[in-house]
Amino acid sequence: MFEPTAERVVSKLAGIVTRSVAEGTLVAAGATVAIIECMKMEYAVHSTFDGIVRQVSVVTGQPINVGDLLMEIESSRAQTKGDAIHGDRPGEPPVDQFLSELRDREHLLRDEARASAVEKRHGRGLRTARENVAHLVDPGSFVEYGRFAYAAQTQRREIKDLIANTPGDGLIAGIGTVNSDQFGPESTGCAVLSYDYTVLAGTQGQRNHEKKDRLFEIVKRLKVPVVFFTEGGGGRPGDTDQAVVTGLNTNAFLEFARLGGLVPTIGISAGRCFAGNAALLGCCDVVIACEGSSIGMGGPAMIEGGGLGVVSPDDVGPASMHAIAGSVDAVVPDEAAAVQVARLLLSFVQGTLATFDAADQSRVRSLLPSSPRRAYDVRTLIEHLFDTDTVVELRAEFGRGIVTAFARLEGHPVGVLASNPIHLAGAIDSQGADKAARFMQLLEAWGLPLVTLVDTPGFMVGVEAERTGLVRHASRMFLAGAALTVPCLSVVTRRGYGLGAQAMCGGSFTAPLLTVAWPQAEMGAMGLEGSVRLGFRRELDAIEDDAERQQVLSKMIDRAYEHGRALNVASHLEIDDVIDPAETRALLVRSLRNAPPRVHSVAPRRFVDSW
Repeated sequence: MFEPTAERVVSKLAGIVTRSVAEGTLVAAGATVAIIECMKMEYAVHSTFDGIVRQVSVVTGQPINVGDLLMEIESSRAQTKGDAIHGDRPGEPPVDQFLSELRDREHLLRDEARASAVEKRHGRGLRTARENVAHLVDPGSFVEYGRFAYAAQTQRREIKDLIANTPGDGLIAGIGTVNSDQFGPESTGCAVLSYDYTVLAGTQGQRNHEKKDRLFEIVKRLKVPVVFFTEGGGGRPGDTDQAVVTGLNTNAFLEFARLGGLVPTIGISAGRCFAGNAALLGCCDVVIACEGSSIGMGGPAMIEGGGLGVVSPDDVGPASMHAIAGSVDAVVPDEAAAVQVARLLLSFVQGTLATFDAADQSRVRSLLPSSPRRAYDVRTLIEHLFDTDTVVELRAEFGRGIVTAFARLEGHPVGVLASNPIHLAGAIDSQGADKAARFMQLLEAWGLPLVTLVDTPGFMVGVEAERTGLVRHASRMFLAGAALTVPCLSVVTRRGYGLGAQAMCGGSFTAPLLTVAWPQAEMGAMGLEGSVRLGFRRELDAIEDDAERQQVLSKMIDRAYEHGRALNVASHLEIDDVIDPAETRALLVRSLRNAPPRVHSVAPRRFVDSW
């Protein structure tokens, strides 16, 4: 094979020589023998073979043109085995230096770099922000945004200190997948944000606000759900690097609220969550609180500053109090349990499961008491009708006359709205109406079908009920039901009376795609005994003999019950069918499969009411 013996190195562009090797230099193939600067960029000239530089025709700083001779190199393979110049980048730091700096910064982001802060966190029985994120997202799927940010406090602290002690400016933010093993990576993308309480008490700094803004904009593009760990102390007054007077022009709250109704949002609170952090939590579709957490629109400092006394941080808003008040949807033991619930909630918007288990449906016939006056807990019925271990109840301690839950039917995700006779005989009070209306909005936003189980005497009545503003609260159910575009299926299990029964069916027995009743069900414009006493008061008052009047009344009531029996109501086409209770599950599944694709209205509701 031909072996070159000499090389005339000529310039391939015009510029200025900024460096060249000296005569007599040993060079290896690929070594840089000259640097030419053109348009403020440096271009390296390389030797094509091992050799010795015999003649250099240019000097540093000399302008050259295309084709000008730079130097001549004579082949001398035997002489270049020793201390020859190899293919480096003269005058530039090795690539390893940049990687080393990157690795050092990455290390400072890890929990092990801040052992004392992590130990303190664990000592309180809580996990770090990165531990929570790692538990939520699928391994290897998380793409973090803005991880090298640090607190904007360089006017009061050294940058080295800020880098080491305020990693991420106290907020981890990124996109990953959740439950991809069940539904595949294409449908399981999820945005995750987590305040880091070990960094300035998880407060909201200038840069972590910017990170939120950036991620919220990405979420709007990708249309992925959001899980937000919101623990933190609210706004941070200590940032110094930007001129801020009020900070009220911050966009994070506006942009996060704009995600309401656009994508599912789930908030998790552990530890202390106050002020701005609590505001973000309250914007979420579903709020999960850990036992021992404390949530409040103002923390202890704000309470004391307002002249309202001194309050311990843990007493501001305990999770148990918020559960009764309806501010949180689920209370769980700890962050590990909260993540598990969040993963389960996300699964309902990710698709249908291929496998499922269910209870023996023949037992459904005997789940309701034989006496129509006997109270029972509808949760037992829900657990039997829907897929085993898929029911996730929301707001269990609030509006207890109604149960709202997510569940599955043969793997299909649905929402369940059920009367619960164990409280107020299943009558709908203001809290129950708010709970039901908001749940309908949630299902509409998440695109999930609604199944209602109706056993109610109607809306609560009486002076005390009206003092709660029942008129407006009750009407929310009609407004929410009228806005539904997702399929609705209704089952009257025992009693379906009055406006309350209509509201449970989305506003009318004709609103659902299918309205059916069990054989023992009874329906009427109001309670049947009350309707007889009210409607036939004149006739009854005209009967002077008490025994005779009671006998006539009993016959009238019996006729009313016969008239309101499920089969008679179905005969007059006021409901669609009467079914064997054991066939309920199968009928619901068939109906869901027959349901048409969801149709959006021209002006869909753009947010989920926080209440």
